[in-house]
Amino acid sequence: MSGPLTVAILAGGLTHEREVSLHSGRRLAAVLSEAGMHVKVLDVDANLLQSLKSMQPDVVWPLIHGSTGEDGSLQSLLELVGVPYVGTPPAACRIASDKAVAGAVLSTAGLNVPDSVTIPQKLFREVGVGQVLDLIKARFDFPLVVKPAQGGSALGVTIVASAAGLPRAMVDCFAYDERARVEQYIEGAEVAVSVVQTGSEPRALPPVEIAADGPYDYDARYFAGRAEYFVPARLSEEDTAAVKEAAERAHLVLGLRYLSRTDIILDDAGRAWILDVNVAPGMTETSLFPQAATADALESDTTVDDLYVEILNAALTDRQ
Repeated sequence: MSGPLTVAILAGGLTHEREVSLHSGRRLAAVLSEAGMHVKVLDVDANLLQSLKSMQPDVVWPLIHGSTGEDGSLQSLLELVGVPYVGTPPAACRIASDKAVAGAVLSTAGLNVPDSVTIPQKLFREVGVGQVLDLIKARFDFPLVVKPAQGGSALGVTIVASAAGLPRAMVDCFAYDERARVEQYIEGAEVAVSVVQTGSEPRALPPVEIAADGPYDYDARYFAGRAEYFVPARLSEEDTAAVKEAAERAHLVLGLRYLSRTDIILDDAGRAWILDVNVAPGMTETSLFPQAATADALESDTTVDDLYVEILNAALTDRQ
């Protein structure tokens, strides 16, 4: 289409990650505005549908992190509105956002996923907390990981060093989700691989290696000084190819669209273990997708703006 795009960025919402979402939305709006687009950040509230009707954007970029923004709910609403949007269709969102379901799908496809079990809080109460915890202790070696079955930003995630820390980790997890995922701890290099797909095949951007001072938790992700990032990651060509391939395959297997980010642990044997797949990557200053996009632009002698425009145009073209 001729002329600058009009883009509505959806940010905020009522999830635990509201502040991160607002920060992502404001930062992306600044980048797109600098690129000459007409941009407005809209909150997901009672005024959203009227705001979209008044604005009549060419395309919507949802940046709601957490449940309603990544579980297909918001995407279903945008499908009803009939507006083109950046991101994965509702059905694939529902699969990817549920760590238990996504893990099963990826494992069936032959990708490496940590051994895990997901148990609802209700079942814990009905069967008996002590008995279930005993079963977990017998099944998994320590350390292990306890995380919400849905959600991001490492909220409610605990690396449990010993059996004594398991009860508190479960309580913390249930504050963010009704289901707890207990997962095998994988030791190795922590890498995030962003993927862009504006044509028939996905393309992995340069991997980002995370070296955190302690666990890569919420504070380490969004407050400067707790984590150091290496872009591209300090990996051999072979290991770089392995993590890129894993992320691209995960993107395809889960049916994702336009962009995604896969969190990976690369162990000492060179195996890429998929921890999580994100359908709405963050866009803050410390977020991993923008870092990868910047490195990709340097490698290809383009700009980050070019990549974002490419993503927006793909979403717009697909609906014409």
